[in-house]
Amino acid sequence: MTEPIRRGSGDAGQVGGIEVLPFGFLTFVAVTLLLVNAWGVIDAKLATTSASREAVRTVVEASDPAGIAHTAERRATETLAAYGYAGERVGIAALVLPEGYVRCARIMLSVTYDVPALTIPFIGGFGHAVTVRSTSTELIDPFRDGIRGVATC
Repeated sequence: MTEPIRRGSGDAGQVGGIEVLPFGFLTFVAVTLLLVNAWGVIDAKLATTSASREAVRTVVEASDPAGIAHTAERRATETLAAYGYAGERVGIAALVLPEGYVRCARIMLSVTYDVPALTIPFIGGFGHAVTVRSTSTELIDPFRDGIRGVATC
């Protein structure tokens, strides 16, 4: 009679694979950083869209056209700060008022934000990956009081 085979004695049946665990961990970290960066771009797009919309709306509803550029920039900066985006990564383009502050004039404003390539919580962002740009446009109400011009829109 032959002797039965004993399992688990010695290393003859050892399965390789322990060396793959660090590779799996690094892959997990890389994919997590990619997803976080993708969400950062989406969040920045939402913030810049809101900021440009709020700034244009402030200009359209302004009663005194004297300081509308400064008012629009301040409103966009406040909106971005409420979302947590502030600093040198923010860019606000000048208002486009080709015909001046008159009825039916088109107001256009662009807000940009440079999303960092790598964001680490509690430390901050590093590098430059994507510039997110949002542009809003609106017409000055043709039926408002106190605005010069004739409603042609």
